Amino acid sequence: MKLRPGDRVAVVSPSFAAPALFPAVHELAMRRLREEFGLEPVEFPTTRRFGATPQDRAADLTAAYADPSIRAVLATIGGDDQITVLPFLDPASFRADPKPFLGFSDNTNLLNWLWGQGVPAFHGGSTQVHLGRGGGVDEIHAASLRAALFDGGDREITPVAEFSEEEIGWDDPRALVESPPTVPSPGWHWHRPERTVTARTWGGNLEILHWNLAAGRWILPNERYAGSILLLETSEEQPSAGEVFRMLRNFGERGLLEQFPAVLVATAKATVFSAPRPVGDRAKYRDEQREAVLKAFAAYHPEAMITFGIDFGHTSPQWILPYGGRMTVDGVARRIIAHY
Repeated sequence: MKLRPGDRVAVVSPSFAAPALFPAVHELAMRRLREEFGLEPVEFPTTRRFGATPQDRAADLTAAYADPSIRAVLATIGGDDQITVLPFLDPASFRADPKPFLGFSDNTNLLNWLWGQGVPAFHGGSTQVHLGRGGGVDEIHAASLRAALFDGGDREITPVAEFSEEEIGWDDPRALVESPPTVPSPGWHWHRPERTVTARTWGGNLEILHWNLAAGRWILPNERYAGSILLLETSEEQPSAGEVFRMLRNFGERGLLEQFPAVLVATAKATVFSAPRPVGDRAKYRDEQREAVLKAFAAYHPEAMITFGIDFGHTSPQWILPYGGRMTVDGVARRIIAHY
């Protein structure tokens, strides 16, 4: 069931509690939830608690799903330890009221866990990053957020003319009023666009998926993924092409890669403000990552249709995409449709 203006939504920090350290950005995001989207944000005990235990963060998630007045759950940001939260979740509460969850990056842990419980969600969205954006909420992000929460229906996912991978540090006053500069987008690249696939999606951040694979307990038998569309994106840690290939090789050795007839790979973030990569080297990084992905699929699933450069990862703007919901990848027409 889709949301209506005035509905209450949980705002949680299942990973890093960024609102504890950068409250001004958080407050800006909460104000926009109210004023631009007509929703009432509800914070939980660990939303602004830096260093909260996995048990307490799990308790907040479970409480959000157990509360019938909460109609969606939004993550403030990602992090690097959400996998430690998963063992403390109560599946019954999530199955009883399968309201939408929105997040990406480290939230791939929860997205994957929800997928295993049969609860569809959405890949994308971070209140701190996208709703607290200094120059306003990006149009593409706002439109796909509305589609995910309110409007439903089908929406074509289109290439963007310009994108940004720069940041303004949240300790800089400019972060509340300015957006980073944009540059021409690298565009989409299609590999083997010979078919049309309509299926539910699975995947997310490659590094987090690899952690789940290593842990073992959070990856299901291969056949559970058969026929799905694989979403892949890499984080601001910018794994090398060699690392990307080796992670995908591990998936291939398990028999996972061959389950996916279509793969969507996000525009890779190629710089971070704490360690900027020269502008001239960023295209090279993305090209090398694309070759690493193609090399892995050539070895384990050469028939896969792969589209590179979709804007759903760590760059901006960011499309929010169904996760466990359905998408259509039409290679012949070079079109991608999200079924919200």
